[in-house]
Amino acid sequence: MNKIILTLLLAGFGAQLIKLVGLWFRHKSLSWHDLVVTGGMPSSHSAFVVSLATIIYLEEGTSTAFAISLVLAFIVVRDAFGVRRTVGEEGVVINEMIQKLKLKDKTHFSMGHTPLQVTVGSVLGFVIAVLVFYGL
Repeated sequence: MNKIILTLLLAGFGAQLIKLVGLWFRHKSLSWHDLVVTGGMPSSHSAFVVSLATIIYLEEGTSTAFAISLVLAFIVVRDAFGVRRTVGEEGVVINEMIQKLKLKDKTHFSMGHTPLQVTVGSVLGFVIAVLVFYGL
């Protein structure tokens, strides 16, 4: 199998699997929603894009594809703990206001990630790419 595709599958699904295991231990149950949950430890978005940039660098060196994947990784990682985190915090406040004013039911929002969650996801993506590249 293509090393780039294999790396992406292992990093993306691996991070989600780690999240599911964590949710299981915390709540002793899982739902279908948990399969696609956003936020949490580790960041699968970060694992995904960092693994992509890493495996492209290992396969092709400093190619155009690597430069594009690196820019994509920086944008996604920054967004994961910056913009999405801020929007999530605002969502909490909006839900509190809706409850106090008794306007309607809660709205859905995603919390984004903490810097630690993004870091762990990024390290996971990097390690998976290196392991796939060297066949370990």
